Amino acid sequence: MTEIQPPRPGFLKGLSFRLLLLTVFFVMIAEFLIWAPSISRFRKVYFEENITRAHLSMLAVEVMPGEKVEKPLEEALLFHTEAYGIVVNRPDRRMLMVSKEMPPKVDLTIDITKGTFMNWIMEAFSTLAQDENRVLRVIGKSSKDPTVLVEVLIDEAPMRAAMWEYSQRIFNLSIVISLFTAGLVFFSLQWLLVRPMRRITKSMALFRAAPEDVTRMIVPSQRPDEVGFAERELAVMQGELRAALQQKTCLAALGTAVAKVNHDLRNSLATAVLASDRLANIDDPEVKQVMPRLMKAIDKAVNLCSQTLNFVSDADIQPDLIRFSLKDLVDEAASTVSSQAAQAVSLVWANGVPEGIEIEADRDHLFRVLTNLGQNSMEAGAENLRISAKVNNDWILIDVTDDGPGLPAEAKEKLFQPFAGSARDGGTGLGLVIVHDIAKVHGGDVELLDPENANQGATFRIKLPARREA
Repeated sequence: MTEIQPPRPGFLKGLSFRLLLLTVFFVMIAEFLIWAPSISRFRKVYFEENITRAHLSMLAVEVMPGEKVEKPLEEALLFHTEAYGIVVNRPDRRMLMVSKEMPPKVDLTIDITKGTFMNWIMEAFSTLAQDENRVLRVIGKSSKDPTVLVEVLIDEAPMRAAMWEYSQRIFNLSIVISLFTAGLVFFSLQWLLVRPMRRITKSMALFRAAPEDVTRMIVPSQRPDEVGFAERELAVMQGELRAALQQKTCLAALGTAVAKVNHDLRNSLATAVLASDRLANIDDPEVKQVMPRLMKAIDKAVNLCSQTLNFVSDADIQPDLIRFSLKDLVDEAASTVSSQAAQAVSLVWANGVPEGIEIEADRDHLFRVLTNLGQNSMEAGAENLRISAKVNNDWILIDVTDDGPGLPAEAKEKLFQPFAGSARDGGTGLGLVIVHDIAKVHGGDVELLDPENANQGATFRIKLPARREA
C-alpha cells in the first residue's frame, strides 16, 4: 500500500518563508528607527568638526599678531577647512578670514547650539532629499573654548555625499543582520514548529485513511511546550475516536441485525395475533382467563418492534419546514392517541395553546413528538394531560404536563438514552429519544422540568425557534 503523504505548501507559501520575510521586514524597520537619529547625529557631528577645524585654522593666524597674514597661507587654511570664509567672535575682538573669491549667497543658516531632537532628524532628511548644492552658514561654539563663537560658510554637497555613504554602510549592515537573524529564526522555526507540525498533520492524514488501524495513531513526544501538549491531546482524541468508531461499527451491525430480526418477528407476531383472535372466540373459562395476558404480551412485543424499527429508520431526520397552527396540531394529536387507546384506558387532553400561535417546523415530526409524549403519559397511568405554549422572545415554549406518578430518579439520569431511559417495565425509552432528536434537528431542545411537589406528574418543555432566517 502506498504511504499517504499529506499535501505540503510550497516553500514560498510555507510558514517558515513567511516568517523569514517578516523577520527581515521587522529588522529593517528597527534599523530604520536606529538610522534616523544616527544620520541626524552624523550631520551634527559634521558641523561640529567644521567648527573645530575653523577655530584651529584661526589659531594659526593669531600666532602672528600685528602682522598681515599672507594670502597663500589664508587660502591653504580655508582649503583644508573646506570653507569659503571663517568668522571668530571672541569676547574682546572679532576676526574674519575669507577666500579670494567672493563668498556665495547663503542659502541656509544653521545654529548648532539650538534645535530639538525631531528638528535635527527632519533637517537631516531634508538634506538627503536635496538635489542641488546649497551654501550653509554654520554657527557654533568651539569645542576648544566655549567662549568663542565660530561662523563658517561651507557647501552642503560634500556633507550630503558623506551622509549617503554613511547610510549605505548602515543599510548594508542592516541587510546582513536581518538575513542572519531571519536565517536563525527560519531554522529555529523548522526545528521547533514546522517539523513537529508536519508530523502531526501526517499522523492526522494516516489516521483519517484508516482510523481503525492502531499503528496509525500518533506517538506523542515528551515536549513540555504547546506542541507537545497538542501531540498528547491528538493522541487522546485519536484513541477516543477510534474506540467510538469501533463501537459505532458494532452498533450499526447490531442495529441492522435487530432490524432484520424485528421484521421477521413482526410477521411472526402477526400470525400470533390471528391465532389469538381465534382463541378469543373459544368458550372456555381457562382460555378467557389467559387471553388478556396473552394479548397484552403480544401488544407489548409489537410495540417494542415498532419503536425499534422507527428508531433505526430515523438515523438521519431531515425536517420539511412549513408554518401551521400549533393549536390545531395539538387537537389532532389528542384525537389520534385517544383513538389508539384501549377501552379500559382513558386520557383527558386539555389544549391550552392560545389561538394565533403559529410555528415553522415539520408538521409530521412535531405531531410525532406530541403523540409520543401523550402515549408515554397514558402508559405511565396518567389520567389528565395538558399542553400549553407561549412565546418567549425568539422561542416558542411548549409544555406537556400530566398527572401521572412522575419519573423515578433512575429514569431521569438516563432520560434520553435509548433502551435505558424508560420508567416502566418492558419500555425501551426510544420515544423520548426520538422526541429529543426531532427537537435538536429543528434547532431547539427538550427538557424535563422539576415538579413543584413530589409525585406531581411530569412536565416536558419543548423549546423551538419562533422565527427562522430566510
